Amino acid sequence: MQQDPEVADRVRKVIADAGATQREFARRIVMDPSKLSRSLGGTRRFTAAELARIADTGGVDAGWLLGTKDLTPPARRERTAAAPEGGRPLQIVRETVRLVAERGFHAVRVADIAEACATSTAAIHYHFPGRDDLLEAAVRWCMDEDTARRAARIADAADAADELRQLIELQTPRTPQQRWQWSVWLDLWAEAARSTAVGRLHADYYRQWRATVADVIRRGVDQGVFRPVDPQSAALRLTALIDGLATQVLATTPGNDGTTLDDMHEALLVYVDATLAAPRGAA
Repeated sequence: MQQDPEVADRVRKVIADAGATQREFARRIVMDPSKLSRSLGGTRRFTAAELARIADTGGVDAGWLLGTKDLTPPARRERTAAAPEGGRPLQIVRETVRLVAERGFHAVRVADIAEACATSTAAIHYHFPGRDDLLEAAVRWCMDEDTARRAARIADAADAADELRQLIELQTPRTPQQRWQWSVWLDLWAEAARSTAVGRLHADYYRQWRATVADVIRRGVDQGVFRPVDPQSAALRLTALIDGLATQVLATTPGNDGTTLDDMHEALLVYVDATLAAPRGAA
């Protein structure tokens, strides 16, 4: 069944009025940018939940967006003091990720998320009909946040070697936020082994992450700060070492012997120095 092309036109207006790029708006509504593009292009139908998130985030009437009300384009609704920052969909996803980090995905009920958001379970299902939809949105949000933090962290690096050190520091779970992020990833890795949709997102994320590391190594080789190694192979080995060490750190409870944060950080820097860094004095 074809979707009314006017729905796509209304969504384009919402995006334009929001002053966002298509990719940024997709991030705000926690939607795969390629799905948004296909829906706007008429090769894919928007789901009811996606349109609900678009209406909420854009501050417009869902009836107008769906074309079920004969209205002129409505004025953007002003958010009240009680409205969540970024809109209800982002609030739901943020609280889902927080609860997953604390309890694990399968221990988190929709009722728990509703309570954290001070809303009803019906409101959660309105934006994310099933647990799979919610998990996929949570994974995507984590991916976007992680990518943004990496870009900000390496923006002012002096050279590729400094960029790689910054990335290593960012992946070392020293702060509560970093530990929280890693806890979420560990839980999602286990889910990825059982869920095709999450598995695809997991593969996409790691493709992007390894590509980032490979690009830094490639530039380091060109700058002469790294040895002439194969960037893809070097990135695969380094990211695998980061994952393994971070898992050991998180599994170490206070007061017990195990891999510490300093152990992890030192091991990574020693590895980079031994396998990547150009010999001192090399041109």
